[in-house]
Amino acid sequence: MNFFLETLKVIVLLVYYLLESLVFLVVPRRKKNVSGEIVLITGAGSGIGRLLAVKFASLGATLVLWDINQEGLNYTVRLAKENGAGRVHSYICDCSKRQDVYRVADQVKKEVGDVSILINNAGIVTGKRFLDSPDALIEKTMEVNTMAHFWTYKAFLPAMVAANHGHLVSIASSAGLVGVNKLSDYCASKFAAVGFAESIDMELRTLRKTGVKTTIVCPYIINTGMFDGVKTKWPSVLPILDPNYVAERIITAVRQNQEMLMMPRIIYVLYFLRSFLPMKATVLLLDYFGSPDIMNTFKGRPKKE
Repeated sequence: MNFFLETLKVIVLLVYYLLESLVFLVVPRRKKNVSGEIVLITGAGSGIGRLLAVKFASLGATLVLWDINQEGLNYTVRLAKENGAGRVHSYICDCSKRQDVYRVADQVKKEVGDVSILINNAGIVTGKRFLDSPDALIEKTMEVNTMAHFWTYKAFLPAMVAANHGHLVSIASSAGLVGVNKLSDYCASKFAAVGFAESIDMELRTLRKTGVKTTIVCPYIINTGMFDGVKTKWPSVLPILDPNYVAERIITAVRQNQEMLMMPRIIYVLYFLRSFLPMKATVLLLDYFGSPDIMNTFKGRPKKE
């Protein structure tokens, strides 16, 4: 195909895809059935992971729940069963350790079957300036928030590719789209999670494995306790997100095969503006929304959790 014809083809398809996306803003996409799917959720012992488990349970999915907190995991299992889960399997797994991920993954394959929806949700935050952050915590942040995604994909993606069926869900963050004061290691880990998920999506498209879907989730701060103490400057414009709302939006995004989910919606606008604004204008906007000071009141989740 010559340059002119290929350029014309790209222009026509770009217009078509733009119109398609506009239509889906008005007409919701049909939601796929997840009943019977084997859904693995890391960090399922609390927060968004727990809520996702409960909501997938009500939809008839088989649940595989991972966490390092046995007590929290047990409570999630109980809630899932109370909400209609037929099959719930829980495992203690330290996602920061590659061999632990592989060991427990093998156990899951033998005892439950091939995972068809993988949700990398486990995450931690240090909440300190870079020079005040202990090396061990920086390493742990990268291991949990980023490297764990590599190991879970290595463990469960081959079966999805073989069947040309599955869904990869990366719970990243709006901090994976822009740098934030006192979140250097966290931002780095979430930027990496976003880039990794996008790259795997491109690999799958190149392999023509269109039956394996990806969803990248980039929410603002969620009121789960992980960022306890953090306050937003303009809550009416950029609010701290309700966990139930976030979990419901994630479920919907997965069932509609939505590739990228940002919350609240203003994040889409800010992300678009950042793509072409000069750096000084970007900093001005970040300052307006209180980004430089947002972590000043950070306390974090109590150690017992």
